[in-house]
Amino acid sequence: MTEEQHLREYTKALKAILPKHFFEPVPARMMYLPIFVGLFVVCAWGIVATPLVLLKLLLSFGAGYAFVGMGFLAHEILHGAVTKNPLVRSIAGTIAFLPLLVGARLWRKWHNVEHHGHTQHPHDDPDAMGTLEVAQQKPIFQWFFRQAPAFRSLFLFSSFTFWFSFHAHMMLRRFLPEFKPHERRVVIFQAILPYLVWLGVLLLVGPLNFLFVFVLPWVIANFIAMSFIATNHLLNPVTETNDPLMNSLTVRNPRWLEWLTLGFGLHVEHHIFPVLSPKYAHIVAAKIKELWPQRYNELPHWKALYYLWKTPRLYRDHRNLIEPTSGKVFGTMGFGLPERVQQHKRARINARAVGKKRRRSS
Repeated sequence: MTEEQHLREYTKALKAILPKHFFEPVPARMMYLPIFVGLFVVCAWGIVATPLVLLKLLLSFGAGYAFVGMGFLAHEILHGAVTKNPLVRSIAGTIAFLPLLVGARLWRKWHNVEHHGHTQHPHDDPDAMGTLEVAQQKPIFQWFFRQAPAFRSLFLFSSFTFWFSFHAHMMLRRFLPEFKPHERRVVIFQAILPYLVWLGVLLLVGPLNFLFVFVLPWVIANFIAMSFIATNHLLNPVTETNDPLMNSLTVRNPRWLEWLTLGFGLHVEHHIFPVLSPKYAHIVAAKIKELWPQRYNELPHWKALYYLWKTPRLYRDHRNLIEPTSGKVFGTMGFGLPERVQQHKRARINARAVGKKRRRSS
């Protein structure tokens, strides 16, 4: 893989061989919304009703799954993959994003327009990681990237517990000035609404139960969502051209787990056809592999997380990541990853073996 291809080259080729109904909304997917809301209500009722802390904790995980499921569904709804009706889409998306504290209108600007329109562009994608050049200009980044790699990886994975919602707050500050005055009122209302809803829940259930009803499920949902979002792009090269086979990664799980997470991990397919229902993503994945087998990026989810831990988050250039404390360079997907991670691992093992031999001989 060397040259970037534009998104339209893939869409044109695939639309010629895929059924037309693949590009129509699938309204039946909306049934997930009352299912997830119902699961949360049952778990919340159980948390309030039981005096057993262990059972409260167990039910929190059920509520956490309901939260992240609603987040995945909100993503699907707001892309138009469930309904074309703008009012229904807005209301359903707003409800589904309540647990993650994200407004539907902001999401459509930040994610649908900016992220999808400029995926992995070094300057224009609001979700892309920084370059070495940018990091050297900011004191806080300079301090952070002087820390040990293991500390930085631990911080990255720990931040998954809150980052999605925190990043949404940053995107609100970034994009609010770009909305027209009448749109800003909607964006601000949708930003405040989740906090009002959860404040009402706090007053209803009390502080201790609120910890299990909302806080812990929110942490769980953020972590699961970010475990997908971070692996979907942060191991890929940055691109000037929007080339989803180069700048996106599909992460695979057992089929039952992909069903539970609404197929969110099939991300290359999503970036080629954002309005495509995940219901058809597996079929589209097979077609992409047939047409561009050397360009398609796919990893097991656990392995993508492992590589995310082992590689730095600074781009030396469009194709390579750099470890600033040692100067080691790691390739990105299609440009040396995962091979280069394994080379560094073997080099460390060999270095340890040589060190042991020297200590024995002395």
